[in-house]
Amino acid sequence: MSPVVAGAIPLGIGLGLGLWTLVALIPRFGAPRLGVRVAHALTDVSAEARELVARRPAEPASALLALAAPAIAAAQRLLARVLGGDDEVARRLRRAGSASSVAAYRSRQLVTSGAGSAAGVAVAAVLAHATAASGLVLGAVIAIGLVAGALAPDQLLTSAGRSRQRRIAAELPTVLEFLALALSAGEGVLDALRRVARTGNGELAHELGRTVAEVNAGTPLPEALTRSAAALDLPALTRTVDQLIAALDRGTPLVGVLRAQAQDAREDAKRRLLESAGRKEVAMLVPLVFGVLPVTIAFAIFPGLLVLRAGF
Repeated sequence: MSPVVAGAIPLGIGLGLGLWTLVALIPRFGAPRLGVRVAHALTDVSAEARELVARRPAEPASALLALAAPAIAAAQRLLARVLGGDDEVARRLRRAGSASSVAAYRSRQLVTSGAGSAAGVAVAAVLAHATAASGLVLGAVIAIGLVAGALAPDQLLTSAGRSRQRRIAAELPTVLEFLALALSAGEGVLDALRRVARTGNGELAHELGRTVAEVNAGTPLPEALTRSAAALDLPALTRTVDQLIAALDRGTPLVGVLRAQAQDAREDAKRRLLESAGRKEVAMLVPLVFGVLPVTIAFAIFPGLLVLRAGF
């Protein structure tokens, strides 16, 4: 086979797939058939209707995705075994407030792994062309790209979860004070939670809105609160929920409990701020020692050196 033919085959396949995609994107004129319109209302009683609704248009992306579905599922299972189970991923997605499913997260990991592998191959090709690197080094570069691509979504998800926890911890005292105010005005616990969820626009207000939705769906209030606190994994919120549930069981006035928890949350925030300042004290000295101090010394010594050179 000549080089021209070898190059023309993939180009022809790509051209055919592109034209097929363009033809599939052309809108269809005319009303759909009666069977298609009625099938959506009969999916619960008719297998033919379910098959008709689930039918996909004949275009390359759907066909290629259907062919690659077993390989994608196997790769997702491999990622789940290597990087952690799906249950842990689901908890971290819940903690980060993400609406993505575990399958979508695994698909994103596959895409980033492929991108990392492609970047590794590109770097390895450059190294092989520019230097006499061994095959072991080139393989290590490709492996590093693959691992970095697979771990990038994991690190982003962890960072998003921690950022959301920090925002919830900052909102907790204000929300507790609002709940105490609503309870002191005569509202019930569920009504106070519903008011905070409806009025607020922060992360904790959204989380309380989800808790209220679970209670409206039939879940008991203590169970919904406990589940939300366990999902967020925030010590201050967990302690508050435990105290609130204990007060509900024992009949203790809730206003005093909520205000005490709000004060404890503020004290925790102050302590965390002081600890953060103590940890960053050395880092704050870096620009002073390596930036301001050399410039100050230069301004102090340079005029004297200039005078000495001019005098001699």
